[in-house]
Amino acid sequence: MTHRILFVCLGNICRSPAAEGVFRARAPHHATDSAGTAGWHIGKPPYGPMQSAAKARDIKLDDLRARQFVVEDFERFDLILGMDAENIANIEALRPIGNQTPVRLLTDFAPNAGADHVPDPYYTRDFDGALDLIETAVEGLATHLEG
Repeated sequence: MTHRILFVCLGNICRSPAAEGVFRARAPHHATDSAGTAGWHIGKPPYGPMQSAAKARDIKLDDLRARQFVVEDFERFDLILGMDAENIANIEALRPIGNQTPVRLLTDFAPNAGADHVPDPYYTRDFDGALDLIETAVEGLATHLEG
């Protein structure tokens, strides 16, 4: 079964495109996209340091472009995954009445990783740490979807 999965962070230049790239590499048969809850970087590629960290792991991000999360995403996707609680709150604030699309934290799929969110490497500067957590959570997500 093919799933339509949207990864969401704040600006759509670090965490969510990285999660999309990692997931595309792990489970290419699913449809994916990424978005940000803010519109600051619309049309821009992922942040250079995140692209470099991902490229070092053979994860391609250079074809992605930032976009803002929109209400229609609730209909376009089967599962929406936020990187932190603030992302989830911003997504849920746009949920249409009666819509049942699941919205979860990506880290829900990495229960033993010791983190309840993916820290924003734009601020922490820990791009490898964010990618480590994303890879662990994506592996859990892929296993969940295949199970």
